Amino acid sequence: MYIDAHLHLDQYPSNQVDYLIDTWRNQGVQHVLAVSTNLQSSYQTLELRERYPEFIFAAVGYHPELLLPTEQERSEIRSLIYQEREKIAAIGEIGLPHYRFQGKEPPDLAPFLEVLAEFADLAVTNRLPLLLHAVHDKAELALSCLQQYGVKQAHFHWLKAPLAVVHGIIQAGYWVSVTPEVCYRARDQELVSHVPLSQLLMETDGPWPYEGSFKGRLTSPIFLKEVAAKVAQIHGQTPEAVLQACRDNLGRLLQHT
Repeated sequence: MYIDAHLHLDQYPSNQVDYLIDTWRNQGVQHVLAVSTNLQSSYQTLELRERYPEFIFAAVGYHPELLLPTEQERSEIRSLIYQEREKIAAIGEIGLPHYRFQGKEPPDLAPFLEVLAEFADLAVTNRLPLLLHAVHDKAELALSCLQQYGVKQAHFHWLKAPLAVVHGIIQAGYWVSVTPEVCYRARDQELVSHVPLSQLLMETDGPWPYEGSFKGRLTSPIFLKEVAAKVAQIHGQTPEAVLQACRDNLGRLLQHT
């Protein structure tokens, strides 16, 4: 049984979602943790969760590579979290920007850190885990923010960071995930070798497309079968042991929800 720890279900074609979910479940996908990118996306994700409450874990948040949320949007997301707390499994996707400013003058990160701190405070108050987009030099900043606010449960999705920061995230008790890139990219294989199975998750970030054997295929949680096989090879375990560990880990990530 597979669990996709991070995908954008609201970004799949709306007229295909029912068919896709049926297909995934028939292929052994047990759950997906559906993340959001802005206020509208958060509402859409919660609507999908209403249709498939036994299959979807819903997260609400603002993707940090997009424009900063307005004060009104921040107020509404706070209200949404409090009002729909019982239907929300996590806060995410949130974090700090990196890619949108590549090749440009480095931005003032203060307003982004302010939003991240606000979400960290909401997470602690509402006993919700954080799902983080924080890569390369932003990962250490995000880690520091989480520790400052006493966040206990956090998932650094598709992590790319210096090894010392990876170890810091592991030592803090947080979780790290890998994507189908681990099947063909040395960087991701190196990362997996440093993450204990007790803190590893697997995700697709679907519908984000991939290369290798996945090229030209619509990204699906079914890809995790190949991801599990590669992780098992790296860790010297069976794919079944990897899948069980990842199921257990997601359960621990969400245990306070």
